[in-house]
Amino acid sequence: MNDRVTPPMHALPDGEAELTLVVRLPWEDVARLGQEAGRLATQMRRPVTLEEAVSHRLRSTRVAAHAKPAGEQPPAVSASASVSSLPSRPPAEQARQAIDRINGTAGTA
Repeated sequence: MNDRVTPPMHALPDGEAELTLVVRLPWEDVARLGQEAGRLATQMRRPVTLEEAVSHRLRSTRVAAHAKPAGEQPPAVSASASVSSLPSRPPAEQARQAIDRINGTAGTA
C-alpha cells in the first residue's frame, strides 16, 4: 500500500489554489530566495516572506513562459542553474555564509 500523504490543497476566493509542500534546498538557493524577497519587499514597500518570494518567482516565470511566441519552448532551468558555482565547502560553512548573505553581514566578519 502507498504510505504517501497527499498534501492538502485549498481553494482561495481569488480563484487560485494553495498547496502546502516541503522542499529541500541548498543554502545558496535559500540565500537567493532571501535576496528575491528583499527586492520584492523594496518594490512592494512592505515586508515579504520567502513563501511570497517563491510564489512571485513562480508566477513571473509562468507568465514569461506564456508570453513566448507559439512553438517556442522556455529553456529548462535546473535548481542549481540559478545559483553561481561555488567552491566545495563543508555544509556548516555553506550555511553560515548563506545566512550572512541573507542578513547582509557577508564580508564584515
